[in-house]
Amino acid sequence: MSPHIETVVLDSEGLTAWVAQDLKVLALFKIFHEMGADLVASANTIVEVPHYRVNMSRLYWALSRVKVEPVTEQAAKEAAKLLKAAGLHGHKYAIDATVAEAALRQPGPVAILTSDVDDMTRLCGRQIRLIGL
Repeated sequence: MSPHIETVVLDSEGLTAWVAQDLKVLALFKIFHEMGADLVASANTIVEVPHYRVNMSRLYWALSRVKVEPVTEQAAKEAAKLLKAAGLHGHKYAIDATVAEAALRQPGPVAILTSDVDDMTRLCGRQIRLIGL
């Protein structure tokens, strides 16, 4: 994986795969660590991750190693603008928009580790590198 990445933003699938110790994601995290990249997650992402198979202790361990970006009123307004600009609306896209908004505020170059490359492309344009899962 070349070029340098300063910040890696995790969507729910990225965070879930890390917590589940997915081998592909662990290999990516090793590369991110070697680059010195910071890991970031939107606070909303945390809400999407838990389900009956998620090890909550491992989730909390992972969260202790990422910068969790709050979803403030201003962040929500900016996420709403991203949705409108992308022609998207509704709860299906709401959390993706907050992830995109958080990514766009990070020191670059920025990548998002995501299972939803199509929607994230619509929300982020070409400003963010997308790494598909």
